[in-house]
Amino acid sequence: MKVLRTVSELGQLPSGCVLTIGNFDGVHVGHQQNIKVAHDLAVLENTTLAVMTFEPHPVAILHPEKAPGVLTSLPLKIRLIENCSVDYLIVLRDTASLLRLPPVDFVDKFLLKDVRPVALVEGDDFNFGANRAGNIETLKQIAEPEGFDVVVVPPKMVKLPTGQSVRVSSTTIRYMLQSGHVADAAILLDRCYRLIGQIITGRGKGRQIGFPTLNMQIPSQIIPQQGVYAGFVLIGASQDDVCKFDNRKPSVFSIGQAVTFGDQHSQLIEAHILDTELGDTTGQWMAMDFVDHIRIQRRFESPEALAAQIARDCLTAKQILSPVKL
Repeated sequence: MKVLRTVSELGQLPSGCVLTIGNFDGVHVGHQQNIKVAHDLAVLENTTLAVMTFEPHPVAILHPEKAPGVLTSLPLKIRLIENCSVDYLIVLRDTASLLRLPPVDFVDKFLLKDVRPVALVEGDDFNFGANRAGNIETLKQIAEPEGFDVVVVPPKMVKLPTGQSVRVSSTTIRYMLQSGHVADAAILLDRCYRLIGQIITGRGKGRQIGFPTLNMQIPSQIIPQQGVYAGFVLIGASQDDVCKFDNRKPSVFSIGQAVTFGDQHSQLIEAHILDTELGDTTGQWMAMDFVDHIRIQRRFESPEALAAQIARDCLTAKQILSPVKL
């Protein structure tokens, strides 16, 4: 997959591609469905498949105060989209002037001039142009006289273990994570939710009670609700390194303020690796894959009581993680 990062690089894109546009935050099963439809059409048309995304989210550019929390860092998003058999990924940055174009101008002065697609594949909730004034019907009306096709993909629905059917969206996944429902979020993502950040030096409290932890610098992503979770950790020398999906280590996560040791602590993101001693990893990068929620955070009467509970958490995590495929 070739990544194009500026409008000036779009000349490298072959004319007549199949294109799908979106923020693709999470690259969830709904996004994957859109990309697959676009991929199959590109194969049918014997042409290339291009995906266009924005960095940061368009709302973060036009209305920073309303910007949604981020699910997927750009390096991870690139890797996930590449796994969808995409030929070209267009990553547009600092696109305020482009986003303010009226819908007709967005198509005429940008898409047809710079990208030159034979077809656009979008979901039924697609919006574009200044103030999101253009929708899928607007796009169809513009496309017909301009000679390119618009393919509308129906929404992706999934059934949760509760029996409830939900429409897949990044907004729904954000809500699930912020309410601690990481296992449900994984169903919509088709993988565990991954939090990525640099490892920093902790206070050593976990080591003192027999459960050393890796501590993550607060990342610019959605952080799941405070609590204790079962999951997997991947360690690497760079952010790109921890966008892989192998060599993950079973772990217990703690998101919270360590209230047993006082109320003055800010939020901590910690991971205790099960049955493994890693040595000094300060300055490296860590990915945390959230599999399931174990319990809420609470204050314990003593460090010893906390240590006993962590031991139980580790046993619970092993039971949760043992059937999970690495």
